[in-house]
Amino acid sequence: MENGGRRRWGFQGNEGLDMAASVTIRGVVTKVMSNLNPEDHRPVIPLGHGDPSGFSCFRTTPVAEDAVGDALRSRKFNSYAPTVGILPARRAIADYLSHDLPYELSPDDIFLTVGCSQAIEVIMKVLAHPGANVLLPRPGYAFYEAHAAANHLEFRHFDLISEKGWEVDLEGIKARADENTVAMVIINPGNPCGNVFTHEHLQKVAETARMLGILVIADEVYGHLVFGSNPFVPMGVFGSITPVITLGSLSKRWIVPGWRLGWLVTNDPNGILHKSGVVESIVSSLNISSHPATFIQGAIPQITEKTTDDFFSNIISILRETSDICFERIEDIACITCPHKPEGSMFAMVKLNLSLLEDIEDDMNFCMKLSKEESVIVLPGFAVGMRNWIRITFAIDPPSLEDGLGRIKAFYKRHSKKQ
Repeated sequence: MENGGRRRWGFQGNEGLDMAASVTIRGVVTKVMSNLNPEDHRPVIPLGHGDPSGFSCFRTTPVAEDAVGDALRSRKFNSYAPTVGILPARRAIADYLSHDLPYELSPDDIFLTVGCSQAIEVIMKVLAHPGANVLLPRPGYAFYEAHAAANHLEFRHFDLISEKGWEVDLEGIKARADENTVAMVIINPGNPCGNVFTHEHLQKVAETARMLGILVIADEVYGHLVFGSNPFVPMGVFGSITPVITLGSLSKRWIVPGWRLGWLVTNDPNGILHKSGVVESIVSSLNISSHPATFIQGAIPQITEKTTDDFFSNIISILRETSDICFERIEDIACITCPHKPEGSMFAMVKLNLSLLEDIEDDMNFCMKLSKEESVIVLPGFAVGMRNWIRITFAIDPPSLEDGLGRIKAFYKRHSKKQ
């Protein structure tokens, strides 16, 4: 008996939610960081997550900073925003995205969200109905699995083929889809692989989706961050073949992940998403959700219209330099192999050769010991669906990247099997 005679409390935590969130990149990185040695006074080298905003070489453009300041000082954006976002911001994003499309988007195609994360949450919620399933890439971004599970939406994995530059296994998609499949997700430029899909391959993806009667969810949060031979081609180019939901944000191209301004976009010239009720459900979901700060929305037109090509070119130049450093230094560390040189985003997927290591059990064990012994943080591959791989971000300043990869080499030498 407790508290005046009551035998037990009538509430408890949601175990299903705990299970869904059990493997997230943020949670795994936090776990790896918890093993840092407090007596190691060298700077921690953060190669585990894609947030370069703390490095001066990746500072956002003053245009964006001034736009936010102007929006605040105008006092026009202190109120609640409409559910889908304020019209000037939606119009500006429609114009910005339309530059790369064969048709014009309208503000009605744009739905503003609290970063790309909320856009993922919304579309997973919208598509969840009894018996439905969604196809997710492996390796991929675990936020999709988490929100599918939280909404009781079955997810099935298709492979990205490392030997083919991480192309989508289209035959695998056909094999895993059935009459209850509602959508497939692609991430381009790729997280965690650093790949960039060609126009030809994306067209095949669209044709496969049309054949299966499913929509394509195109995560383009790293859109335009490309520095290899393949240009960035938005999936919306193929919206007349199959309906496309594009997810994106300011976070990566402008290096402002903390501003939490994202978008969900319907690329659907044939109006299929309206007829099926998907657009109505997107609005319904946003009606019971939080919204991005109104003053950030108010800054969007100035940000998208006035940011210069010089800023974007400089960011690409740094990423090209650091991706080269990353790929070349990895080649000099025998226990890790990068099967495909990164061409975009901020990451490389690297395969561990455990047979060369003396006392390393798996990818998590590798990362935990590396954290403790070298103060270098990398992401174990199981967090993105690939056990005994690791994901390395090269979106940090070049001297820190050189230092971090040098420490990984020293770690390998210390743990290599003795001949």
